[in-house]
Amino acid sequence: MGWASTYLRKAGLLETTRHGRFRITQRGREVLKDPPRDLDVAYLRRFPELIEFLNKGDADTEPQSVSTDSESFEVTPEETLEESYRILRKRLADELLDTIKAASPVFFEKLVVDLLVAMGYGGSRSDAGRAIGGSGDGGVDGIIKEDRLGLDVIYLQAKRWESSVSRPTVQAFAGSLEGHRARKGVMITTSQFTKEAREYVGKIEKKIVLIDGELLTQLMIDHSVGVADVSSYVVKRLDQDYFDE
Repeated sequence: MGWASTYLRKAGLLETTRHGRFRITQRGREVLKDPPRDLDVAYLRRFPELIEFLNKGDADTEPQSVSTDSESFEVTPEETLEESYRILRKRLADELLDTIKAASPVFFEKLVVDLLVAMGYGGSRSDAGRAIGGSGDGGVDGIIKEDRLGLDVIYLQAKRWESSVSRPTVQAFAGSLEGHRARKGVMITTSQFTKEAREYVGKIEKKIVLIDGELLTQLMIDHSVGVADVSSYVVKRLDQDYFDE
């Protein structure tokens, strides 16, 4: 079910309305007018959005059966466990991003604060909440302490967008930092930043960190924001030192 919903959403036949809820799109309705014999990945490849998803390199994580006629090889249990973990993490990241996009802008701002606090910024959750303010003043969505003592502050801007964030948008944020006499900023989006936007922040004096949707979900998984532990497996090896006489 997880893989079915992922591929149908990436092909544009389904959309996420909220966590665990999906709705057929207009494209999906068009497909139903002349349904294929098999609704499989081969059929879905006719949609460019799915091709783009598969061409990301790390996106093609669907379990595959592999066989060769010329040689045989054995995959170690450790390699199998690592590959399974990579697949589960990629699926979770996709589900996280779709859920974030279906949430409200207010919830997204709260998520940003929760993540930064989990990463060690802003002091306590209550301090961070007061710091964020929701001001939207001069192109800045919030302010958060860089450390628990509040020796410096970081200005935030959150963009729950579908389209790419371009250089003019990032440049406007940099200008708003100048208006606040600020030196550091973080811009977070659910989409991605253009190449020109990333090149721009590398040339200016101010320190601006860009976090796109992919990095956002990875940080959420790493810092346990919006996710819950299911199970843990500890891989152990023989301690040869113990047996040395």
